Amino acid sequence: MLINCVAYQDGNKLADIQVEEISDYLQQPNCFVWVAMKDASPEELQQMQQEFHLHELAVEDANHGHQRAKIEEYGDCLFAVVPTAEMVDGKLQVGELDVFVGRNYILSVRTRSKHGFLGVRARCEQEPHQLRKGSAFVLYALMDAVVDRYFPVVEALETQLDKIEGDIFNPGQQRNNIQQLYALKREVVMLKHIVAPLMEAVGRLYGGRVPNLCESTRDYFRDVGDHLYRINALTDAIRDTIATAIQVNLSMVSIEENEVNKRLAAWAAIFAVATAFFGLWGMNFKYMPELDWKFGYPVAIAMVTGVCGYLYYRFRKSGWL
Repeated sequence: MLINCVAYQDGNKLADIQVEEISDYLQQPNCFVWVAMKDASPEELQQMQQEFHLHELAVEDANHGHQRAKIEEYGDCLFAVVPTAEMVDGKLQVGELDVFVGRNYILSVRTRSKHGFLGVRARCEQEPHQLRKGSAFVLYALMDAVVDRYFPVVEALETQLDKIEGDIFNPGQQRNNIQQLYALKREVVMLKHIVAPLMEAVGRLYGGRVPNLCESTRDYFRDVGDHLYRINALTDAIRDTIATAIQVNLSMVSIEENEVNKRLAAWAAIFAVATAFFGLWGMNFKYMPELDWKFGYPVAIAMVTGVCGYLYYRFRKSGWL
């Protein structure tokens, strides 16, 4: 679906144009066309391929989607895959932004993402001196917007982790905590798999041999790289904290099980003593002094009760009961 198609010249907006007019504006000096699409169909991408003469392999990747973050060069053109991340109903949702960049055009195709980039266009139009740098600056603005949206995701993951940590020492919550921690760990790993390849891809735009299109904006892409390094560090910290929380939670489970085992062992010892006494007296020996003594039965009961009471006192004092 076409969102907008705008022509710019010398950093200023010329007009909203139709797709059929793109080739006419591409021939004008100091002019470039910025097209934004959402969930583009193969037919729409084919139309754009004809207008911008896009490489068929890049178009095929955009059609298939679910690509790893990357930046590829096709002659004088760039094809960038920038994964998007956003929290939807408390769950991490991963989308994709495919960007085709040429000397006098930029085409962005957004898929599986609810948040658009109209604010990016407005920001660029308010800075005509920056927009005069052409399509490379638009590529930076789009990538910067995507990366900046990673920070709220990191904050949401940290908030979930803090909530789980607050329940770690609550009895009876261990199983639920483990489930939540592993679910959170999966989301952190998903974010890590987004950030790490994107760091490598963005590094190609400011370090080493930089594509000619991005030569004038390499410092801007370095800023994007710095943000990615920060997010990567935060993600690693969250993952380490989750691992620690899982170990603490498992330790709490072991401690609780040990407490239960100690209580069971203490009661088993108390009943074992009573069983031993009554088992001995219940063997029906013919000659036992207790049998002919009228106080034998009360004394026997008192003895068993006393011994069991003493064991209970000792176990209670030692913390087993």
